[in-house]
Amino acid sequence: MKYIVCDTPGQLSLREKDMPIYEQGKALLKITRVGICGTDLHAFQGNQPFFRYPRILGHELAAEIVEIGNNKQGLEVGDRVIIMPYISCGSCIACTKGKTNCCEAISVLGVHEDGGMQEYYTVSPEILVKANSLTEDEIALVEPLAIGAHAVFRARPEEGETALVIGCGPIGLGLIKQLELAGANVIAMDVQPSRLGFATNIMGINQVILADKDSELEIRKLNAGELPTLVFDATGNKTALEKGIHFMSHGGSYILVGLYKGDLTFNHPFLHSHETTLLSSRNATMADILKVKAMLEKGLFPASAFITHRVHFDDMTDHFESWTRAETGVIKALVHF
Repeated sequence: MKYIVCDTPGQLSLREKDMPIYEQGKALLKITRVGICGTDLHAFQGNQPFFRYPRILGHELAAEIVEIGNNKQGLEVGDRVIIMPYISCGSCIACTKGKTNCCEAISVLGVHEDGGMQEYYTVSPEILVKANSLTEDEIALVEPLAIGAHAVFRARPEEGETALVIGCGPIGLGLIKQLELAGANVIAMDVQPSRLGFATNIMGINQVILADKDSELEIRKLNAGELPTLVFDATGNKTALEKGIHFMSHGGSYILVGLYKGDLTFNHPFLHSHETTLLSSRNATMADILKVKAMLEKGLFPASAFITHRVHFDDMTDHFESWTRAETGVIKALVHF
């Protein structure tokens, strides 16, 4: 069977190996879709923390069960499934408090261990969710949208509360739509006019701001002269991360969704004077996965419009580098088999 491995930063290779053999207690899957996310792109660029090479990427996955034994999930051969890519230990203090997304020994498919950028894959049935009600495209979107779902859970917005989301990439756009569903008044900001255009014209987001020297004034214009009580960073960019907190009101919360590989600097008197709630949002839980699945089943997210680029698995290595450049207009690239 074919698989694609990231050998070193900047180097992807299409190779062949034997198809995995079904094991008792596992599920043998045929991968049907692989979504490309920031984690994959950063790994390719050499900017991804928690990463070692060589690695088979891929954790935004849609799959079909080829072979499976008795299981508690009621899964059967032929079922379409979501793969929960975060493997937790279940016994550390985070896990025992229900925070499996930040388990002390977490292993993320495609990051800490080989992922699903291969034709066939074996996993434990415990991380599979039956999703015959969704299309293969929708299934591949569940995991990235669950990142936004978890950030909303962390922030717990109140009805009508104003939230600023900095970064209109795939994570930011997914987060914005879910904040709107939670009843928040959302303002989107980005440095790229093209991404703001996509947010407005394709995603139906009405309040957008181009990040520049007048950003604070524009935010206040959209929010009755006030700064928002919730500010989310979905960029992972050092400059944006350090600047974004200054768009937050006194008594507000700053939620870090994007991940930067390095140190950040914040002024302590500023944090203290605002009695800032500083939150990180990492990965997602099974509850987030199930919430997104229900959202997609209800047709509450424009899945088809969200996917901007498609490529066949055999051709992916020729296109991957281009997806690291914003000028290509990529929001969500999807690999099919």
